[in-house]
Amino acid sequence: MTQMTFWCLAGAFVAMACGTNVFAAGPRVLADGIQPVDIRLQPPKDLNGYFPFEVPETVEDWQDRRAELRRQLLVSQGLWPMPDKTPLNAVIHGKLDQGDYTIEKVYFESMPGFFTTGNLYRPIGDAGARPGVLCPHGHWPDGRFHDAGRQQVREMIVGGAERFEDGGRSPLQARCVQLARMGCVVFHYDMMGNADSQQISRDIVHGFAEQRAAMNDAENWGLYSPQAESHLQSIMGLQTISSIRALDFITTLPDVDAERIAVTGASGGGTQTFLLSALDDRVKISVPAVMVSTGMQGGCTCENASLLRIGTGNVEIAGVFAPKPQCLIAADDWTKEMATKGFPELKQLYTLLGAEDQVELHSFIHFPHNYNNVSRAVMYHWLNTHLQLGHETPILEQPYPRLTAEELTVWDDVHPRPVAGDEFEVGLVHAWTSDTRRKLDELRPSDLTSLQAYRDTVGGAIDVIIGRRLPAAEDVEFEEAAKTDDGTYLTLIGLLRNRPRQEELPITFLYPKEWAGKVAIWLSPLGKAGLYSDQGQPTSEVQRLLDSGVSVVGVDLLYQGEFLADGKPIERTRRVENERESAAYTFGYNHTLFVQRVHDVLSVISFVRSDKREPEEVYLVGLAGAGPWAAAARAQAGDAVDMAAIDTSGFRFANVHDIHSPDFVPGGAKYDDLPGMLALGAPGKLWLAGESGALPEIVAAAYGAADAENAVTLDSVSDSTASDNTAADDTDSDNTATDNTPAVAVEWLLRNE
Repeated sequence: MTQMTFWCLAGAFVAMACGTNVFAAGPRVLADGIQPVDIRLQPPKDLNGYFPFEVPETVEDWQDRRAELRRQLLVSQGLWPMPDKTPLNAVIHGKLDQGDYTIEKVYFESMPGFFTTGNLYRPIGDAGARPGVLCPHGHWPDGRFHDAGRQQVREMIVGGAERFEDGGRSPLQARCVQLARMGCVVFHYDMMGNADSQQISRDIVHGFAEQRAAMNDAENWGLYSPQAESHLQSIMGLQTISSIRALDFITTLPDVDAERIAVTGASGGGTQTFLLSALDDRVKISVPAVMVSTGMQGGCTCENASLLRIGTGNVEIAGVFAPKPQCLIAADDWTKEMATKGFPELKQLYTLLGAEDQVELHSFIHFPHNYNNVSRAVMYHWLNTHLQLGHETPILEQPYPRLTAEELTVWDDVHPRPVAGDEFEVGLVHAWTSDTRRKLDELRPSDLTSLQAYRDTVGGAIDVIIGRRLPAAEDVEFEEAAKTDDGTYLTLIGLLRNRPRQEELPITFLYPKEWAGKVAIWLSPLGKAGLYSDQGQPTSEVQRLLDSGVSVVGVDLLYQGEFLADGKPIERTRRVENERESAAYTFGYNHTLFVQRVHDVLSVISFVRSDKREPEEVYLVGLAGAGPWAAAARAQAGDAVDMAAIDTSGFRFANVHDIHSPDFVPGGAKYDDLPGMLALGAPGKLWLAGESGALPEIVAAAYGAADAENAVTLDSVSDSTASDNTAADDTDSDNTATDNTPAVAVEWLLRNE
């Protein structure tokens, strides 16, 4: 026991011994003004944090972790399930003959009406199927049309970064030309908001800073809105879709060998390189430049998505590509420590997989952030080796005639620009939503086989969204602070700890002296104080359980009860210091408060289920605003919960209109919303209230598929009515029931024992 914990617990002992009315809001575990020692009270992690990679001990462990991580990437990008791959309707036009290579202008529909644009570089001559190389670019001004200017390139030449003026003025064109001269078919495509990809403006794609009231609409929303985040729709996700469809495009060209595909890009293009390489098995060789590190993870909105880097980072994501050939390049930026922080672990992973020679790092920390000639030369050598191009080394980049934006643009009078702007953006995310809705409707379970398929997709997504299942019994421990004899029952208070997670919860156990082997976990917006009336006695419903021999547990979830230094319920959640109002900057690295509270419930369930007293049954009760936490926890806890009594109060994640609401959950609405979580609890016994007299269709379908229709009871007796969707918010309630829902729920529990 730490010294701080000792004095905190001592304060509770003194209060009880002196007869202080500690039960006015439930018994305190810690002294007044002292908060739990919980890592989540520290500042939230942001993109500038430290992201180490811990290599698993065995190949089997890595395979499990890799599958888990790949699913997290797909869910975060809005690609679980993958949107329909509709016809590309590719247009290739405007061929420019450059002597030993050609340049063509390309656009195709990554999604209906949403165009990916770029240039296709091809070697001259018929040599059969050639290797294909995708080149996503980073944050160079004007993207594909970038021109550094004469003065800047002359300085780079003098400094040794470049050899030729045109190559230095457009390092993006330079690498495409050289790779084409080496015998590769190269597709250089636009990142959104750059060059020819202007359907969503650069200001929105890369410069978004403030939530747009007009785009925060329950039916017709835009990107970055709470609704878009709740459906996991992001700029990064759209860019990743473009990259996948670019891969579709290049692999179907008749002159491309689909078994020899490489991807290379720097900065933001490096982000797309390692992400696409992790997600799509068709990529065989990867060269992400100046991006993979344990430091800064990507500063632009186009490089961040909610859920993406929770519990992981760019080095581990790059590791998903192992054991295939991967070459990394570092510079004097956030990658400068890669040689000692990140790459040794990546090398260890490749060694574990028997591919030690398939990964390299080249550190050029005497140059700033770049993809200069020195770095490109490393890439040429790597692709020459692993694409088996057969060129004599070293490969020296040669001069080429740099083209202007006017010469490279895909749009002209015959090929006019597509529609753009806010209306297009709303229509695009609406189509994305409809695509997902259709796929989930197709998954609606009707038997055990289809129920398992639903669990694989929806349950797999919820695993990522909640980010945790039931903790191992040995990871959760209870430190008792005080015990009192209250006549027919005992009261124990103390701290419940999830040790590996460094989480600590004030908790109360009420044990009837004639225990029937049953335990009810009672969740409340008031925390463990929800067990008590204003008079300091158990509420009538809790007392009813105690009288029936059921032990009752109350707990302060994160930012409840003793977590609140000022005693005031939290109204808006914390955010990282980044002033830009994109949810991904906070929730791409940290779980939301709602989810963290679900983690707490799972810790309680794990401890109760594994208690040495070996309870016969465990009940989970979530009423009066706590129903959504209970539904989410039940989805993750499986058969560790025997019965659940849940009042949803009509709550839906889709109706949360603030990314810093305590109820906000990225992805919460996408997978059948709260009813989807309830459906995952089938065939476990469920009492459900707050649904306006109708069992949600997906819940009915899941229980029907499990042949367990009788296991779910829809409340039609109490006076509970749907709320204004503040179901899980903390309130200033006097904790007096305003309807008979708790009484009906308790009677159902006791009747179904």
